[in-house]
Amino acid sequence: MSEPRWLTGHEQQVWRTYAQASSFLQAHLEGQLQHDSGMPHAYYEVLVTLSEAAGRRLRMSELATMRGSSRSRLSHAVARLEAKGWVRRESCPTDKRGSWAVLTDAGFAALEEAAPGHVEAVREGIFDQLTPEQVTQLGEISAAILGGLKPRCEAAAAAEEAADFVAPVVGLPKSG
Repeated sequence: MSEPRWLTGHEQQVWRTYAQASSFLQAHLEGQLQHDSGMPHAYYEVLVTLSEAAGRRLRMSELATMRGSSRSRLSHAVARLEAKGWVRRESCPTDKRGSWAVLTDAGFAALEEAAPGHVEAVREGIFDQLTPEQVTQLGEISAAILGGLKPRCEAAAAAEEAADFVAPVVGLPKSG
């Protein structure tokens, strides 16, 4: 086993500051959406993703991938959004196992109502704190982090989905 690549003192300070800032930002955004719109940030992001899709619809599997979520977690979120009348599921005519998530007019209206407060919370939490140069740097840094993590996260999600798909079949008795 190789020796861990320990963080330097400076790296440790940067990491902890980043982690705390990220945590505070998420809490700020979550609190604003819950208070003003009665929805969790994750549900808002599902509505946004659907609103930007052609015909305001996506395959559930594609929506899960785009949101960086497992299918089961996304299915739970969509069920909650369905209960509010903001999303509906439609069967996929070409794949009986597949389904579509469709943003309803009521869901689009809820998103339109929530968006101004959310955008202001993002502006207050991030952009009002930074110079234009820092905004550019933040974009570059975020893209670098995302570029390094996205392939690993997608591979892990695919492995998890494969395990979820195979697991029920494993316990079946063999025929014949």
